[in-house]
Amino acid sequence: MTDTTTQASPFAPLHDPSSRGFASDNYAGVHPEVLAAIVAANGGHQVAYGEDVYTARLTEVLSEVFGTAAQVYPVFNGTGANVLALQACTPRWGSVLTTSSAHIHVDEAAAPERVGGLKVNVIDTPDGKLTPELIRAYPARVGDEHFAQVGVVSITNSTEVGTVYTPAEIRAIADLVHEMGWVLHLDGSRLSNAAAALGVELRELTTDAGVDILSLGGTKIGAMLAEAVVVLSPDRVTGATFLRKQSMQLASKMRFVSAQLLAIFEGDLWRRNAEHANAMARRLADGVADIDGITLPTEVEANAVFPILARESSERLMESFRFYFWDETTGQVRWMCAWDTTESDVDSFVEAVRAELS
Repeated sequence: MTDTTTQASPFAPLHDPSSRGFASDNYAGVHPEVLAAIVAANGGHQVAYGEDVYTARLTEVLSEVFGTAAQVYPVFNGTGANVLALQACTPRWGSVLTTSSAHIHVDEAAAPERVGGLKVNVIDTPDGKLTPELIRAYPARVGDEHFAQVGVVSITNSTEVGTVYTPAEIRAIADLVHEMGWVLHLDGSRLSNAAAALGVELRELTTDAGVDILSLGGTKIGAMLAEAVVVLSPDRVTGATFLRKQSMQLASKMRFVSAQLLAIFEGDLWRRNAEHANAMARRLADGVADIDGITLPTEVEANAVFPILARESSERLMESFRFYFWDETTGQVRWMCAWDTTESDVDSFVEAVRAELS
């Protein structure tokens, strides 16, 4: 029998592998170490649906990262992770409280509501972050049978607007959430970037800060299609095993999902990739800071830059460099850096912006 793991690929790329933009860290390819892990996991047979040695090892590794109580559920994508996590900690009559900019509210096509059957309530925030004061001021109508009772508070770190929660900020929210008898969920699609920005361990922003359940991101930090739901408080979260299957997030060949997360979190690849992406965003912001016609209303805290410039200039730049409008009423755009963004990529883009606005 031919060993297919060692055959050279007969395929040529359909795209220019040197092309990179600033639209999303999802645009980046798969990190070579992750690809190597997938190849290493190939060949022979392993038990399906998570009863494989790679998933077992992932559970051991993430228990070391987040604490021995951690329960790990690898899934396909971030939306699936969020829907599964929220279902697992919200009663049938419950609802979720989050920010008006949260991914679960504006960028998941109502999946938490349509698929998960959850009501999502939102609070407007200037910086994408919740605080105990904002939560206390929300009219939760506790005990009112006419109102979907809040059961979960969901935060994102780093946030959708590029800001970062500190461990102390999360602990303050967690203390209030638990005082109310609720559960704290963290959307960690860019948790690695937040931890790298603060120079802390992943546990300091999650388990030690009072987070009960986590959607752990892998795709944005170098994986192909690998995320996980990590239950940190098993006494507050139940049914994830069954909900994962019901939510169509149970991979039959799970070893290949788990192998990717192992490559990222068993060592320091998550931190190396996040530190690099964050540094490229800082380089980009510094590079355009002195250009007339550019306003930087927020500090760069992770791997995103949110400048404001003339719409016509953005549209012309988009012809060569892909990125997105964030607020079309103000002309604000989002420039995102990834693990594979290079200094040359940034410098070329800065020069293009400078030429456009000169």
